[in-house]
Amino acid sequence: MTNVSPLNTAPLPVRLRIEDYLLLHEAGAFASYNRTELIDGGVYFVNAQHRPHALAKIELYDAIRDALRSIQSPLRPMVEASIALSPHDVPEPDIVLTSEPRGEGLVPLDSVHLVIEVSDTTMRSDIRRKVASYARAAMPEYWVVDVKARTIHQMWAPCQDIYTQRRAVVFGDPIIAVTVAGLRVDTASL
Repeated sequence: MTNVSPLNTAPLPVRLRIEDYLLLHEAGAFASYNRTELIDGGVYFVNAQHRPHALAKIELYDAIRDALRSIQSPLRPMVEASIALSPHDVPEPDIVLTSEPRGEGLVPLDSVHLVIEVSDTTMRSDIRRKVASYARAAMPEYWVVDVKARTIHQMWAPCQDIYTQRRAVVFGDPIIAVTVAGLRVDTASL
């Protein structure tokens, strides 16, 4: 027996999958945009990074790298590495802590322990849309560095599309990772 579905009269968005996004990227479809991300099936252009953003990112990267070395952690920080987050999400966070820095392709989700977005102009997206994507994927911990407010928003305990635990750490105070044992990061240089 044939089932007849009602005719859809409203426009529906088409959510790209990772495979679609990568094919378009490899074909050069996004070449004029420099950098893009796939978030919830939509392709987003990533803004140019100005000095406040770039400086905060490199200072935090250095502090995290030094802190991980001091505790002899097997995790490695990576800058702007794309993550295979879900079938419809390929974000490119500013800093990723992974147990698998080597290899080809996207960073596998199960190797990522913490992601960090540095925000000087993208706070709304980083604190709303990306929070939902990271939480849905059960990313253990997510930090958003608010350059203008000189604060790091630390989130953990993902549940559905939110993080149930949060705290704010002001620049200058150390930030202690909840999900990476022993990781205490000095933020004085930020």
